Amino acid sequence: MNFLPEKCNQRLIDLTKWTKRLTMRETKEEQFKKIVAENGDRITRICRYYNPDKEDQKDMVQEILVNIWNSLDKFRGESAISTWIYRIAINTSLSFTGKAFRHMKMQINTDQQNLNMLIEDDDLEAKLKQEADLEQLQTQLNQLSVIDKALISLLLEGLSMREIADVIGLTEPNVKVKIHRIKEELKRNMSKNK
Repeated sequence: MNFLPEKCNQRLIDLTKWTKRLTMRETKEEQFKKIVAENGDRITRICRYYNPDKEDQKDMVQEILVNIWNSLDKFRGESAISTWIYRIAINTSLSFTGKAFRHMKMQINTDQQNLNMLIEDDDLEAKLKQEADLEQLQTQLNQLSVIDKALISLLLEGLSMREIADVIGLTEPNVKVKIHRIKEELKRNMSKNK
């Protein structure tokens, strides 16, 4: 039994909906701030991989953050939040750079340990310490296809094969095979150019 006039009852319902939306917005803002705090460095590194220009990198970071904000309500939790962030970051980076991506240089700004994941041969590891070899490796990475560049950038970020598969949208065995082939190609090309 309702003792309020219908008009007052409707206003109360509208006020309740508005309060609920406001609470959800605060929660979304809190979630977003947490995501940025936990993933900001990753997002910046991904932008560096895909674009050497610092101003473009800043624009890409902003575009990624906007896309994360816009998609936050759609995150279903079927994957790790970091996987979801990587997927948004890579897709946004690819969209941002467009067709020019194929010709862009991949910037290698990572530590020696991550680079050694690409080439496991001891003789080559020693040679990679030389600056000329790093430049040659960067040249070889720039020759890779768009998907191969994306795979290598995620590998350099330290993602597992399963996480890379989730981000790229391939099966885990397919990712393993592709990365193995890329490594073999890099080894072959590095050896050939010595």
